[in-house]
Amino acid sequence: MSQSTPVNELPAVMSVYNRFPIRLAKGKGSYVWDTEGKRYLDFTSGIATCNLGHVPDFVHKKLSEQLSSLWHCSNLFTIPQQEELAKRLTNNSSCDQVFFCNSGAEANEAAIKLAKKYAKDQGNPERTEIVTFHQSFHGRTGTTLAATAQEKIHQGFEPIATGFRYLPLNSQDALSQIDNGKTTAVLVELIQGEGGVRPVEQKWITELQERCRQSDILLMVDEIQTGIGRTGTLFAYEQVGITPDVITLAKGLGSGFPVGAMLARQQVADSFQPGTHGSTFGGNPLAMTAGTATLDVMLEEGFREDVLEKSSWLLKALLNLKESFDNIIDVRGRGFLIGVEVDGNAGDLVSNFRGKGILVLTAGQHVLRILPPLTVSWEELEEFIHTFNRIFVEGENNTK
Repeated sequence: MSQSTPVNELPAVMSVYNRFPIRLAKGKGSYVWDTEGKRYLDFTSGIATCNLGHVPDFVHKKLSEQLSSLWHCSNLFTIPQQEELAKRLTNNSSCDQVFFCNSGAEANEAAIKLAKKYAKDQGNPERTEIVTFHQSFHGRTGTTLAATAQEKIHQGFEPIATGFRYLPLNSQDALSQIDNGKTTAVLVELIQGEGGVRPVEQKWITELQERCRQSDILLMVDEIQTGIGRTGTLFAYEQVGITPDVITLAKGLGSGFPVGAMLARQQVADSFQPGTHGSTFGGNPLAMTAGTATLDVMLEEGFREDVLEKSSWLLKALLNLKESFDNIIDVRGRGFLIGVEVDGNAGDLVSNFRGKGILVLTAGQHVLRILPPLTVSWEELEEFIHTFNRIFVEGENNTK
């Protein structure tokens, strides 16, 4: 006999998210469907995670094949799928070796540990600090929330981990403060996603790299949101002309399947030896299969060029809307990571879009974050711009 649910029973899932009032049941391509059968055009991509759209056919095929053979084994064994994905990543990046984990926070944790170990191995035990930048976001674990230079993320968790120093992004004064004799690494997002979709300035990031090179300070680039094609190249650093010592990845790497990676140049990677770091689930055959299949698609000839063409069109269309509506303050970003700053509550816009069958996100109180899948069609982009225009026209009419 089934038991009835008490009227006042609390939900079993912890309330750590402000959830949208829809229950998603299915996804395919650029669309998701809720349990009532309503279809939504998804311009969130699981927060820049489903870069090939929902349930991409090739990744689905490869995962189905792997499901019938081996799901998990210990990292004490050689895992061929790891070697294959690692080669894909190193052959297409500035790095030489890869550590696999399960998430972006874990990838950043690994990078932070590696930077500390590298300083000791180079005979610089006094170098214990890592520089990050105001409004950054690097994760919610104990160490990565401390790396995140946002006071609201720290609140309630004091005392937070030490060893991080915060400087303003794109600031010339910040550059002069990078090397204080204690800095072992700089960890930077090339576009601050959670921090309001704020790109680094070209001249600034070039000089930052130069200062890091002069002082043997590691330049670590957090590409968890910008990597794996999101900005139109496989990595965002390719567009600003720098060569990172360490790269962290997650989100789009597995097309929605949990996988993280920390890449490093050989000299830096050598500081990790057996026993210095590890992961039970990191690099399991299923995750590696998802990552390899994702890159197989993304590295096809013409794929990234198509992303650049379509994202350029979308950015220009949004800039045109900015010229038409006074309450659009700014449009910024690269590729399909675009922020629209508005004079008002961006959360209200998210609700308006959802009511018209399109899902978008915020990046702070006043910034709308637009993250279509990289496989989005021209028709879907036009539908989005048409709806955007309609929402703002209706908003103007409501104020008259």
